[in-house]
Formats: sequence, C-alpha cells, structure tokens
Amino acid sequence: MDIQTVRTEAFEMDCVRFGDGPRPFVILPGLSVQSVLASAEAVAAAYKPFTEDFTVWLFDPRKDLPPGYAVRDMSRDTAGAMRTLGLADACVFGASMGGMVAMGIAAEHPGLVRKLVLASTTARMTAARWRPLENWIALAKAGKAGDLYLAFGGILYPPDVFESLRDAFLQAAKTVTPRELERFVLLAEAARGFDASAALGHVSCPTLVVGSRDDLVLGADAAAEIAAGIPGAGLHLYDGCGHAFYDTAPDFGARMLEFLLKG
Repeated sequence: MDIQTVRTEAFEMDCVRFGDGPRPFVILPGLSVQSVLASAEAVAAAYKPFTEDFTVWLFDPRKDLPPGYAVRDMSRDTAGAMRTLGLADACVFGASMGGMVAMGIAAEHPGLVRKLVLASTTARMTAARWRPLENWIALAKAGKAGDLYLAFGGILYPPDVFESLRDAFLQAAKTVTPRELERFVLLAEAARGFDASAALGHVSCPTLVVGSRDDLVLGADAAAEIAAGIPGAGLHLYDGCGHAFYDTAPDFGARMLEFLLKG
C-alpha cells in the first residue's frame, strides 16, 4: 500500500487511502511510538467492511514538527490536508490524541465533518491524565525504547492482551530510531495543557463518543465529559477493554459503521 504525501504551502503530511466507496472516511490515529502508516495494511484489513460505503483515509501528523507544536495546530494542519485532498463533508474517526485533533476540526471547520466518532479521548488534559504521557516522554528522552513500548502497551491494553503482545512490542522496540523517539516526544508534548472544553458546544455534527470504564490513561469519566459538552452526542462505554478498546472490542467497528451509515 503506497503512502501519499499531501503538500501545502506550509507543510507536508503523509496518508494512505484504501477502498473506493462513494463517501470519505478519515481516520486520525492516536499517539504512537512509530508511524501507524507502517501498519497500513493491517488497518486496511480491519476496516475492510467500511470500503463498500467509504473511501478511507488514514493520516499521519505532519512531517516537520515546529517548536511548540500543539494539538490545536494538529487540527489546523489536518484540516488543511483534508481541504487539499477535497475531503469536505467527511465522516471522521479520532482515537485518543487523534480524537483531540478531530474535536478541533469539527469545532473550527464544520464544513469538513459530516459525522464524528471520538474514541478513548479527552477534552482536557488534567494532571492525572498527563501523568502517563509524562512517563512516556521521560523514557523516550532517555532513549529507552523497550521500556517505552512496554509502558505504553501496559497501560493501553488489558493485562491478558498486553501479555500476548509483549514479545511483539519488544521486537518493535529494536527497530525504533533516535529520530522516531524525538518525534514521539514532540507529539506527546503537543497535548500538554490541552483544553477544548469551551469548543465542544461548537461541534454541530452528529457525534458518537465511546470510552472504557477501565481506561488507565485518561480515566473512566473522560468520555462522559465530552458527550455532556457536545449537543446531542451519543455515548457508549465498554467494560474490560482498556484504553485501546478500538483495537480490542470485537463489536466496535460494527458499532461505528452503524452510526456512520444511519440517517
């Protein structure tokens, strides 16, 4: 699967496209140690049921990250990339940090978003929610890729899932470059002080907020806070699936697709 580079006057951003459905569907993934685009084939396989109705676009953050880059800048840049590609009136799915980005796009660029799905994300970065990221940043700055992968996976996934993935995490850590660790730090730092609470009321598109009661990264109340702030938003909470329920809950894809196709 080929990576496509979107070029604007201000930046370049990579993405991949799959499916040939008549409607655009944009996936904004969460923070990761290495680019999700490296796993684009696996993402395409997971979202194959979407491709009859949608052309799916999976985005990476912009290539060059300027000093002080923040989530609001990520929203602005991703909106710019969507415009460049002609992706107006798209269904948008944001997971974790990608959900923070998606909120900003929906609030500030409503013509780009037809429907919005927010998974395992937050409208505000409290001290408790920042703590895991602070630990990841420290490990990345110390060059401890193995410890970073284990700390990352250990809090994202339920214990049984994490143990099944432990060896894969350690193998992946062996391929991490210093540049990838530096980029990870810049992206994680982009969430410092994030607070979009006041903007939630400006999200006017149909929205589904999904969270997990055992989310060890953002806590059990983050999803409910978002749903309460977005007019008419739906809310669903999982049990026992962890922060990364978008990978572990077997019915999540079908639940999201039903919402996107309804009405």
